[in-house]
Amino acid sequence: MTTQNKQLVQQALAQLIGEGGVTALEPFVSEDFRHHRPNGRTRTKSEWLTDVGNALTPLGGMKVEILHIFSDADHVVVHTHRHLPDGPSIAVIDILRVTDNQITEAWEVIEPLVEADSHLTWWQL
Repeated sequence: MTTQNKQLVQQALAQLIGEGGVTALEPFVSEDFRHHRPNGRTRTKSEWLTDVGNALTPLGGMKVEILHIFSDADHVVVHTHRHLPDGPSIAVIDILRVTDNQITEAWEVIEPLVEADSHLTWWQL
């Protein structure tokens, strides 16, 4: 199942960052989907798809570089660098849970690459 889940997530990402956008992503996401952010906010499928659509509009031309993609049981972890047009490059970690061939839950952490070094100093105190 892990290979199948990994392929599903790869297809969903390809649709999202390709020509299909949010409309093409929607069938990959379950109706009871939940998206969790580090600040504790949780979004429903429709809220999250709206947020993604709003974010992608000004980011036309964004380049996404998939660095790692791992799967274990019902979870898939994706590590990307996203190079924003006229903006910073960011590192993104997505953890996705797949159930019945749909993405049912997602967690996401985003960090601007220019700030990465400064975030490593906290443990040196």
